[in-house]
Amino acid sequence: MVMRYFGNKDQLFAAAAEFDLEFPDLSTIDEAELGAGLVNHFMNRWERDEALIVLLRSSTTNDEAAQRMREIFTGQLLPGIAKINPVAPEQRASLVATQMLGLALCRYVLQLPPIVRMSRTEVVAWLGPTVQRYVLAPPSGFNAGASS
Repeated sequence: MVMRYFGNKDQLFAAAAEFDLEFPDLSTIDEAELGAGLVNHFMNRWERDEALIVLLRSSTTNDEAAQRMREIFTGQLLPGIAKINPVAPEQRASLVATQMLGLALCRYVLQLPPIVRMSRTEVVAWLGPTVQRYVLAPPSGFNAGASS
C-alpha cells in the first residue's frame, strides 16, 4: 500500500510528519536585517533537520508531499510576512519561498558545488537583499487590487 499511494517510505514520511519552521516573531527583527535574518533562519532549519530535506526531495515527485510543503509555507511563512507587511503578503511569502526552497534544493538536495562551497555568510550576503526586497519593498507597477 505504501508503494501504491506514496511511492516509498520517504514520501509517506514527508506526507505524514509534522514540520515546524520555528519562525521567530518577525516584527522583533530589526527591519534592516529582516532579509538576512530570514535567510539565516532558513539555513539553520535546513541544516539541523534532515526531515525537511526529505520532505523537499519527496515534494518534487509526490503530490501528497508537495501539498504538505505548501501547507507548511502557507501556514507558517505567510502569517509572519503578513504581520510585518500587510500589502500583498501572499505574493511576498511566495517569493520568499522561491528563494528559500531554491536554496535548499540546490544546496542540500542537488548539492550543486558552487552553492555548497559558499559559506553561510556568503549565502546570506547574496540572498538577504533579495529576500529583504520581497518582504518590504513596494513592487514597481504593483496594483494591490489587481490579480494576475
